[in-house]
Amino acid sequence: MDFVRNFPAISILICMFAAIVSSGLKGRSARLLNTVLVLVVFALSLITFAWCIANGNYTVYVMGVFPAPFGNEIRFGVLESGMALFFSIIMMLSIWGGRQKMKDEVATDKEFLYYVFLNLLFSSLLALVYTNDLFTAYVFVEINTISACGIIVIRENGRTIEAGVRYMIMSLLGSGLLLLGIMMTYDITGHLLMSNIKESVEQIYTSGENLIPLVVTIALLTTGLAIKSALFPFHSWLPDAYGYSTVSSAAILSSLVSKGYIFLLIKIFYRVIGFDIIKASKLLNVLFVFGLIAMISGSMSAIRENDIRRMIAFSSIAQIGYIYMGFGMGTTAGMVASIFHILSHAATKSMLFISAIGLTDVSHGSRHFVDLTGSAHRNRIAGIGFLTGSLSMVGIPLFSGFISKLQFMDAAVSLSYRKMLPALIVLGVSTILNAIYFMKTVIRIYMPLDKLGANRAQADVATNTVPSTKRMGINGVVEENDVILFRQEKLYGFTIILFVTLNIALGVCSNTVLEWIRTGIRMFS
Repeated sequence: MDFVRNFPAISILICMFAAIVSSGLKGRSARLLNTVLVLVVFALSLITFAWCIANGNYTVYVMGVFPAPFGNEIRFGVLESGMALFFSIIMMLSIWGGRQKMKDEVATDKEFLYYVFLNLLFSSLLALVYTNDLFTAYVFVEINTISACGIIVIRENGRTIEAGVRYMIMSLLGSGLLLLGIMMTYDITGHLLMSNIKESVEQIYTSGENLIPLVVTIALLTTGLAIKSALFPFHSWLPDAYGYSTVSSAAILSSLVSKGYIFLLIKIFYRVIGFDIIKASKLLNVLFVFGLIAMISGSMSAIRENDIRRMIAFSSIAQIGYIYMGFGMGTTAGMVASIFHILSHAATKSMLFISAIGLTDVSHGSRHFVDLTGSAHRNRIAGIGFLTGSLSMVGIPLFSGFISKLQFMDAAVSLSYRKMLPALIVLGVSTILNAIYFMKTVIRIYMPLDKLGANRAQADVATNTVPSTKRMGINGVVEENDVILFRQEKLYGFTIILFVTLNIALGVCSNTVLEWIRTGIRMFS
């Protein structure tokens, strides 16, 4: 079973190789290769996760023949392998859920390019999870950035191009600060491997020398990744990027891309700097404040929004605020709550985007709330998915979002009054705001239809949800037939069911998941 040690490196390499191969394939072949790739990575991650649980400790995998500090390393335990497994599940479901809309959103001659970007994106996410080298992490941060920008602009309309440019500007600002932080880290420690850096940082902190450069380095690393993960007030690019890209892109961007940067930040806190030194730097207090502000400002913007996809996008700003608030608590309980919320938010937000496209499709393509009236009756499976995601976001028991908020509250009560009261108050206010904009949407989509509305619903079902004999693509040619459309409808419904099951499973089996997270954090240290 020692061969399992190779699986993380194999997962990263086959994703990059698949991206190269996809560049020479046609759209259908590239799509098939991507499906096989994600399933293979899922299997490898599952085996690695089970092996780490049985092994009970982390594993260091040396790339090549040169040991530290010259060689490159992969390090993985329960948390890393579990996160890779979860990322592969969300990637798979997000692609399946948006496949029905792919022909309408991406030109046929550009479809292969979309899967090139997806494969590169997947490889970069896995590398950020597994790498033990800080500069290697930066390289894959840039691959992640370019790939994410590619899946935004692939739709090729004015809004997505504008969103892609704004995303690239903000992301490059974050990348620049991150690179400066890595350069200063190397200057003051002489190392790039995370474990070696931590040893040098502990010596610097103990000796009391170069403390100011150390604090500046920590600030640069943290600010760079906070910008890239869209923490308030660096979130201006997010609503358009999530709101106007393809449905699969929106699901992947909201649930995976930002989480990859956040997970790298967690590794920096524990494995590069050391969590005790991070707390002593007082930087967590800044993250705590901005996290609280994001929770309120994101929710207020979502309430004012009249576009369902942009509403979901603004909600992501608030949810990222939850994660940074947990970091700012400066406790293991707060970190555990944040990591669980990464899982919960990824499973829920991608489901909301996938469900929303089903509701808009049966509303003549309109995303405005007034046109979505009764849409859950016209597409029942999409309505169930959106209802489940909304209940989870609000924090109703049985769903994963309830466990997230319960863990945040439990972590908050152990803090001093200076942090406990603001955390509990903002948690309460944010929950009320979440209920306002999600429940008003649920009421709207489940609003009973009058006779005229029922007739319109029947027409919508006939034109939008039942496969026709022909369907015109964006290039003006017939692209689908009855059988393919029927299969896509079935795949869409199956994807929603899997999303709902995953969300409920996280809520019901939360004790097991939380114990895995605690074990992973102990392996981090």
